[in-house]
Amino acid sequence: MNRLLPGVIAMAAVVVASNILVQFLILDGLLTWGAFTYPLAFLVTDVMNRVYGAGPARRVVFIGFVVGIICSLIGSRIMIQGDGFEFPAVALRVAIGSATAFLVAQLIDVAIFQRLRDGAWWRAPLASTLIGSTIDTALFFTIAFSASLSFGKSADDEISWAWDSVPFLLTGPEAPLWVTLAVADWGVKIAIALIALIPFRLIVGRLQQTA
Repeated sequence: MNRLLPGVIAMAAVVVASNILVQFLILDGLLTWGAFTYPLAFLVTDVMNRVYGAGPARRVVFIGFVVGIICSLIGSRIMIQGDGFEFPAVALRVAIGSATAFLVAQLIDVAIFQRLRDGAWWRAPLASTLIGSTIDTALFFTIAFSASLSFGKSADDEISWAWDSVPFLLTGPEAPLWVTLAVADWGVKIAIALIALIPFRLIVGRLQQTA
């Protein structure tokens, strides 16, 4: 377990930081600062997979999953005042979507990485992160915000703002706000997946030297 401790700490730090930074909007609400930290979870998972194997990588993922649930439970207890009513900092649908997307996407990332691990050094982390990130975005935004799903009137009311029609990516045709948020979030994940190949190579090299 001691050898996995840096990965556990890194994953927990990414999850906690992302849960905090998601509260801060940028680019007219198109993104949050959490969109830039959350994709690093895939970097942590891939590094653990390359250095220690799929089993240890899954253990790190499950620890991140538990930390995420704890953060959501805390957030659901924090009430925010707005327009004469109170609402939780973390809505029920958002909490369910976040936990589901994280666990499914990360485990798929591990499985794809394992399948491609014997190829070129960049192939496994790039393919697994691109596919995992796409699945993560699709699951999270569909569960958390899509009007095609219902979790009951109370839960749906908490996220009804995401159904407002706005210009797609602020400039295109009218579309539900959550669709724009999903595409913007996915774009950041893809960009970070490419950039993260550099620290992946450096971190793996360092850990393999000391392993």
